[in-house]
Amino acid sequence: MKIAVASEGQIITGHFGHCANFNIYDSQDGKIIAESSIPNPGHKPGFLPNFLNDMGVNVIISGGMGGGAVTIFDEKNIEVIVGARGDSKAAAEAYLRGELKSTGAVCHEHR
Repeated sequence: MKIAVASEGQIITGHFGHCANFNIYDSQDGKIIAESSIPNPGHKPGFLPNFLNDMGVNVIISGGMGGGAVTIFDEKNIEVIVGARGDSKAAAEAYLRGELKSTGAVCHEHR
């Protein structure tokens, strides 16, 4: 499983599309086995969900996200976790333990 966390360095960002980078965590048997960070290639409507899908991402974690992005992720069968805060790796580990749940927070300017 591949988990992407929209981040500012190692901290989860409040808005998915405007993050500085995506921390990518590869997991196997509920444990992180590899991690990397890629810069955000740019915020264009509809681009980032397809970009992350092409990378093989199964789960996206962010503080907030616009409804359009959520819809595209849903269409790609990528699980969306919003309302997350704090350290990105800790959030990915909490997700793998089944302890991180989405709050459903959609950014108001992108409903």
